[in-house]
Amino acid sequence: MLTIDNINVYYGAIHALKGISVDVQEGEIVTLIGANGAGKSTTLRTISGLLRPRTGQLLFEGQNIAQAAAQKIVAMGISQVPEGRKIFANMSVLENLELGAYIRSDKQEIKKDMENVFGRFPRLAERRGQLAGTLSGGEQQMLAMGRALMSRPRLLLLDEPSMGLAPLLVKEIFSIIREINQTGTTILLVEQNANMALSIAHKAYVLETGRITLYGTAKELSESEAVRKAYLGG
Repeated sequence: MLTIDNINVYYGAIHALKGISVDVQEGEIVTLIGANGAGKSTTLRTISGLLRPRTGQLLFEGQNIAQAAAQKIVAMGISQVPEGRKIFANMSVLENLELGAYIRSDKQEIKKDMENVFGRFPRLAERRGQLAGTLSGGEQQMLAMGRALMSRPRLLLLDEPSMGLAPLLVKEIFSIIREINQTGTTILLVEQNANMALSIAHKAYVLETGRITLYGTAKELSESEAVRKAYLGG
């Protein structure tokens, strides 16, 4: 579904991604793990069209999207839940979700998907008229995920969904991520909580200072001594 082929990404003179390659097959959950500054969010921003690779290819369903505009990438079926949620704080829950469907025109289908989001996130249904900025951190994360789902993505990019959440909420969010995947959405997950990420992923890649240093099945990486010492607490 998605092939990242030897891409190099720069911030000015800073070489942020150094020839990384990642493969995401349809139906998978693939996770990128690594320390702060490793290049995980940069990878997602490049896929989303917010950054441009200087060299290399980004193939989505066989089409090179490396130079495509962000709105075209969303229309093709890729949607991102950004780090820190980035909800529209001064708009209601309902308005945030409606904005998630801005590329779509079929009002009946949009209404159907809205009800699906409310079914998956009952707390959003209860707060549909509430200003998004007054929601709790967990509710804002649910809103950001619901907003992304309103574009009907085939590939969902999740950037640090557990950030700032209490442990019980983290478990709930990861349960929802697994459910979204089981209903047919492929997921590329960036996450510092390596234990949780590896517990739901099919494959995993370790990023260190812009390079992929390890990759394999999630089971293989969770059993790797190097990964355990660096990311799993021993």
